[in-house]
Amino acid sequence: MAQEIPFNRPFITGKEIEYIARIIADRKLSADGFYTTGCARLLQDRFDIKKVLMTPSCTGALEMAAVLSGIGPGDEVILPSFTFSSTANAFVRLGASPVFVDIRPDTLNLDESLIEGAITARTRAIVPVHYNGVSCEMNAISDLAGRHGLMVIEDAAQGVNAFYHRRALGSIGDLGAYSFHDTKNYVAGECGALCINNPELLERAEIIREKGTNRSKFVRGEVDKYTWVQIGSSYLPSEIVCAFLYAQLEMMDAISERRRQIHDFYYTGLSSLADEHLLGLPVTPEGCSTNYHLFYILLPDRDTRNGLLAYLKDNRIRATFHYVPLHSSPMGRKFGYKESDLPLTEDLSARLLRLPFFNDITEPEQSRVVDQITAFLRSR
Repeated sequence: MAQEIPFNRPFITGKEIEYIARIIADRKLSADGFYTTGCARLLQDRFDIKKVLMTPSCTGALEMAAVLSGIGPGDEVILPSFTFSSTANAFVRLGASPVFVDIRPDTLNLDESLIEGAITARTRAIVPVHYNGVSCEMNAISDLAGRHGLMVIEDAAQGVNAFYHRRALGSIGDLGAYSFHDTKNYVAGECGALCINNPELLERAEIIREKGTNRSKFVRGEVDKYTWVQIGSSYLPSEIVCAFLYAQLEMMDAISERRRQIHDFYYTGLSSLADEHLLGLPVTPEGCSTNYHLFYILLPDRDTRNGLLAYLKDNRIRATFHYVPLHSSPMGRKFGYKESDLPLTEDLSARLLRLPFFNDITEPEQSRVVDQITAFLRSR
């Protein structure tokens, strides 16, 4: 029996244990030590971000962004329905309502041409989600936000080390959020980062992250004691987690190159099926530089997608799909949405299948995936 090909397997560089051992030897385990600040500084310098604050997760970074935006009950936030629940939860938990906009058929990103029609007097922010490390049309979104006085908060969970016209995703909006979950390109189990590009938000961000205190000023010697100054929470990651992540970020270029190779192998191997209109392949528009976060295919219909998913499972290949569109979820229905409200989101999400994608997948394993997809689709 063939060995199972998993959907994901986190990449280990080999230095993670060494860096964690240093922390244990020094007995400095809490946040904002050498590795927490080192990760933040590396991201700032590499991506030209004014300030990066490491967080326990991308969810935490999005929650901080929502608080920083001043959003509250009665406000509205524009975002795609084709995203993870954390994108909406960050704002809904503050009393705001999500306004879901349909996606583009090429990139599966928020359709910038539909945003203006969704803006009302209650709109406070636009939240573009960069699916698969491919940028939304940020020039159009930024121009629109500027004309209407709205904040732009980038959900760049999948977009670390991806670019839009040479600008790093996460560095373009007022705020951005990164993920280093173990399904991402650079991993730490659970970790994230808040990218602050609007300097007016920095002081409040530090206070919110430090449980509502001005402790950051105290650490820098700017005040002689620290105290509670506003609502906040604990959005600090463990130093151990960041030591693990630091080893990953040091190898960012090598990891990205390996993922490009995996992407290109799939793309080449499946191109003939695309030429025969048996499936669709990912699209990267001009001006966008992807980080090769994942590889998906679009099947002709839901039944074909589900049939292929089951066929691959029977052949010990783990593929998956996502997302259940938020507007059609139980929570989405509470906000008055129903199926058929966003036809492209519903159609594309029902036909999408993600293939096994991890740094140490071998060419024989990828060939097996391609061969099984080919066998299934050509037998129908």
